Amino acid sequence: MKFHFSRKQLIIPYGLFLALFVVLPLLFIVYYAFTDGSTGAFTLSNFGKFLTSGTSLSTLLLSVGVAILTTLFCLLIAYPIAYVLARSKMKKKTVLLMLFVLPMWINFVLRINALREFLDLIGLLGNANLFNTVLGMIYDFLPFMILPLYTTLIKMDKNLLEASSDLGGNAFTTFIKVTLPMSMQGIISGITMVFMPTMTNYVISDTLGLGHVTIIGKLIEDCFGARADWNLGSAIALILLVIIFATMVFTGGFKDDEAGARGAGLW
Repeated sequence: MKFHFSRKQLIIPYGLFLALFVVLPLLFIVYYAFTDGSTGAFTLSNFGKFLTSGTSLSTLLLSVGVAILTTLFCLLIAYPIAYVLARSKMKKKTVLLMLFVLPMWINFVLRINALREFLDLIGLLGNANLFNTVLGMIYDFLPFMILPLYTTLIKMDKNLLEASSDLGGNAFTTFIKVTLPMSMQGIISGITMVFMPTMTNYVISDTLGLGHVTIIGKLIEDCFGARADWNLGSAIALILLVIIFATMVFTGGFKDDEAGARGAGLW
């Protein structure tokens, strides 16, 4: 007996995986977020508890602030590096890129603990908890900003740069009018890959901030752990999910990037 499989049937294992490990856990989070912990009745008190708590709101604002600072510094550091590597004519520039991306292959907990020992060695550990946290975030997520920028810049059509020069554009004008718009997709990808995880990566804040810097991810972990308040933790998780969704919409993360990849609409 022969079995014939269509292409549509190949999606069944992936669909089952999504249903069991993505959709089902999300449904549990939604259930806990909108129910009371003692009676199981429908309620919005979990969201009200978070929105009326000064500590929770300050934690959320701190998380957003840390994420913005980390993303901004990563972009300011990564763009020149990616630009120089993409424009370089060195035969071994791929090796240089690998040196920047190589930390992505190493467990980030090991890297953060190594950074913690270095900060302790030079006397900064414990004296600047917020600075250490942001520094650790930059150290950990910088490769995630460099790689999409480099990938976008290396694929740029060099004929457009030559055309800008032929039309009288200097280096600055060419960068503003041509290079920057064409690399915008890489910028958006890098921001998305850095901003979102930074808001919840409490391992870095706990390790380098010595527990004095609490971000929203740590607050959620406490609700599911020490505080044993799954309903509040689920509500915070949903609020964070809405923030991430809004960030994706704002940065155009759901748009088709085919036109942008081809350099359409730059002018």
